[in-house]
Amino acid sequence: MKTEKILIIGAGGQIGVELTQALRNVYGVNNVIASDIREAHPLLQGGPYAMLNAMDAVATLELVRKEGITQIYLLAALLSATGEKDPKRAWEINMQSLLQILDLGVQEKLTKIYWPSSIAVFGTTTPHDNTPQKTVIEPRTVYGISKYAGELWSQYYNQRWGLDVRSLRYPGLISWKSAPGGGTTDYAVEIYHEALKRKQYTCFLSEQTYLPMMYMDDAIRGTIELMEAPAEKIKSRMAYNLSAMSFSPAEIAQSIRAHIPDFSISYAPDFRQQIADGWPKSIDDTAARQDWGWQHKFDLDTMTADMLHHLG
Repeated sequence: MKTEKILIIGAGGQIGVELTQALRNVYGVNNVIASDIREAHPLLQGGPYAMLNAMDAVATLELVRKEGITQIYLLAALLSATGEKDPKRAWEINMQSLLQILDLGVQEKLTKIYWPSSIAVFGTTTPHDNTPQKTVIEPRTVYGISKYAGELWSQYYNQRWGLDVRSLRYPGLISWKSAPGGGTTDYAVEIYHEALKRKQYTCFLSEQTYLPMMYMDDAIRGTIELMEAPAEKIKSRMAYNLSAMSFSPAEIAQSIRAHIPDFSISYAPDFRQQIADGWPKSIDDTAARQDWGWQHKFDLDTMTADMLHHLG
């Protein structure tokens, strides 16, 4: 069987660092090349690394040919809260980078491409409880707009050229290894750091804002399982809903108090509240569970214990 050679673009971000490590464990260190526009994250320095601007199509093509790349994971993007500060730049980065990789995938006959979507594709007109796989999609942020457009482009390239593009609609992701990247769900990472450092946290979302969340360990495992699933099991060529748990800031604070009894939380909602209000409270990921066997492992309390253990 041909050895896969994987390129990860945007490997220095919240997902990329841990996904790179996991893929190197599966495919071998030298078969997974990490790249980002910045110098290598410390956790990526144990394997091949390239400085790469996701917008530079020529440099990307040169790297793909030089290294004999067969799969690309395109993770580079401006996230929801960051994107709202400069919408046109966010659209340009998020869309141009994807279209370049899709074209490259067809041209170079790549075996697979992974490109993450997000619950940001959903909006106020979407059912907020157990949001279905197929439903009304009217995103309210440029990040969500670019992700939904990207889903449609991915499906188009699969239908027209047979390109094997796969995607997941990630919920909020929580990790102890890497810093948040400018998303609306980042409070659920910051809160653990502040609980240990100051035993107090001021949340930028309101007390009862429920959002779908997932521990990074589950997200990384789910990503690799999706990519390793036989092509005939991938029924959606846009993006699969993916779910593990839903909770509010008040509930995560209560979970932390089981370990840090004097932890306190206050609330000062900002512009991110409006973004969160347009997103689902919970996600129906039945399609992912039925099509390729997705199962999550972490709930709120097991995640809290693991986060505090590693950060402490």
